[in-house]
Amino acid sequence: MRIVFAGTPEFAATALRAIVAAGARSGWHLPAVYTQPDRPAGRGLKLTASAVKTLAQSHGIEVRQPATLRGAEAAAELAALTPDVLVVAAYGLILPPSILAVPRFGCMNIHASLLPRWRGAAPIQRAILAGDARTGVAIMRMEEGLDTGPVLLETFTAIGARETAGALQSRLAVLGAEAIVHVLRALDRGEPCEASPQLATGITYAHKITPGEAAVDWSRHAIDIDRQVRAFNPAPGAWTIWRDEKLKLWASEVMPLPSSCGAAPGTVILAQGDKLVVACADSALALTEIQRPGGKRMPVVAWLSGGTRPGVGERLTSTSTPATG
Repeated sequence: MRIVFAGTPEFAATALRAIVAAGARSGWHLPAVYTQPDRPAGRGLKLTASAVKTLAQSHGIEVRQPATLRGAEAAAELAALTPDVLVVAAYGLILPPSILAVPRFGCMNIHASLLPRWRGAAPIQRAILAGDARTGVAIMRMEEGLDTGPVLLETFTAIGARETAGALQSRLAVLGAEAIVHVLRALDRGEPCEASPQLATGITYAHKITPGEAAVDWSRHAIDIDRQVRAFNPAPGAWTIWRDEKLKLWASEVMPLPSSCGAAPGTVILAQGDKLVVACADSALALTEIQRPGGKRMPVVAWLSGGTRPGVGERLTSTSTPATG
């Protein structure tokens, strides 16, 4: 069986790694891998290869990095590879109908949600933000609509109460890799792979995360802010402002708000030990890991034991210069 792979980040590389390993035992051939063009990264903005490109090169697989797949030339180049199937995982480019029609078994997408919930670009973050109790991975046969294709296989998993987007993504990457290998083996054996149409109800869209969503609004419920912290870890990082500094918030936990506390949302009500406790709309949020501008992530206990630290009564905000109140 001839498999072409299209993907870019580590989530996709996990699947490619599993396909390469399974293919070595089953006699599969990967004539090429598609991935996004190299992008500037790091403080030096050096052009950096994607995780998929690095992995493909280590296995001697041809790497293609087109800026677009639209046009007859792109379809002809894919057709020349005579793929039986095109596996797609977090690729980052839209596949036009001319590309979808090329592989004999079609194009299969590894999607990090239980469809039709959270179609779109950011299903992992959206699931955490919404407080979903479970999620999973769907192997979907691609069609023209956005994640609307029929599902061949789904794998379910619970979302941990303290799980970050990064940790959940790593788990879903493994589940997705196992699921796509299972489907590919069935295709290779000639077994029928029935695809079930998605339900017409329960459809939600996981729109791309915007920078403004990472700003913490302390007038919201503490549980919502805690989800925000977890959903945006490791990127882009939830943030607030303290003394004109933009603080990244990496870990937190919800705490009761003392009944005698009349502090306005965003007010520091406790700053000692390993917790910086901030008043929210209905309760309080204890910050346990932060990052100051230009610095590294650190436990709050290390920050509070230093010389420059917030005091009780100071305000954190995301919209204006912090004030003491």
